[in-house]
Formats: sequence, C-alpha cells, structure tokens
Amino acid sequence: MTGSRLKGRSTLILVAAAFLGPFVLALILFKTDSSLIPSTTTEHGVLIVPPRALPKLAMTPDAQSGLLRGKWSLLYIGPAECGDPCRQSLLETRQVRRALGKEMGRVQRIFFITQGQPDESSLNREHPDMIVFDLQQQSGKELLEAVGDVSEGDILLLDPLGNLMMRYASGTGMKGMHEDLKRLLKISQIG
Repeated sequence: MTGSRLKGRSTLILVAAAFLGPFVLALILFKTDSSLIPSTTTEHGVLIVPPRALPKLAMTPDAQSGLLRGKWSLLYIGPAECGDPCRQSLLETRQVRRALGKEMGRVQRIFFITQGQPDESSLNREHPDMIVFDLQQQSGKELLEAVGDVSEGDILLLDPLGNLMMRYASGTGMKGMHEDLKRLLKISQIG
C-alpha cells in the first residue's frame, strides 16, 4: 500500500510541475535580465512609442473628409518639387501597396506638400491612387508640428485612427515595409 501511495504522490507532483513549470519559468525570465530574451525586434521601421495622434485637417469641400482616419496610411511629406529620394519613396509606397494584393484597399498613400505647387498631371499619371494634400495652410502647420522632424525620403505609417506609428528612413526598402504592413493588416481589427 505504501508503494502505490508513493507512486500516486509522485504522479501528482509531476502533473503539477508540468502545469506550473512554464508559468514559473516565464515569471523568472520576466523578472530577471536574461540573455534568453531576444534583444531585437521584427519590425523594419522605427516604432514610435507611444504612437502620436495627429490632428484632423481642415479639409476643403471637395477633399475627402477624415483623410487620416479609417485606413492605414503610407505618408510622404516633402516639397512639391520631387527629387530623387522623393520619387523613390513614392514609387516604393506604390509597389508596397500593390504587393498587398486583396488587402490593398485597406491602405492609402498620401503625399503632403510642404512648399511649392505640384505638377498635378504628372502626379496623377504616375500615381493615380495617391492623395495629394497641400500643407501650406494653418491646419497643415499643426500637423507638421505633431509629426516632428522628417528627413527627405522618410515614409511614415499611420494607423486607421490617425496615430503616427512608424517611420521608415530613406533606403529602408520596400521588402521590409511590405513585411511590416502585411503583419499589421493580418492582426489588425481596424481599418
């Protein structure tokens, strides 16, 4: 009888260890600075923590209402005279959006112009699905202040609630941007 009791207790202890062991190990890893915890992240852009809410823009009657709301947005900010970094960034946003396939409708591309007058016929011909908005008015200045410093060629990612989430530096490449956006669209319940 003693042997079966010992066997029963050892089975109970093994079952309890199997159940509680992972929780105890996770708690130890969480509380200590362990080399087992990865130090790198999987995103290719620079995550903005905490995300910054951008102000709503004062829209003209013919412009879309809620421009920064409802869809994920790939945003480029720069002068109307589009140099090589600008053209490369706009091309990459177009290709990344198209590469999303059936999810393409959940993403919009926006070009915010900070100075000068755009060549609208050229932009419409090369980027027919891109929204172009002139920030040279008061609401645009508020938006630029909320965004902060942007280098030429940088692409910003906004969530469907109008929060600035990520910055892709010039030269990041569309493959990394595509992987990040694909992952976000897969797990996102909004937009």
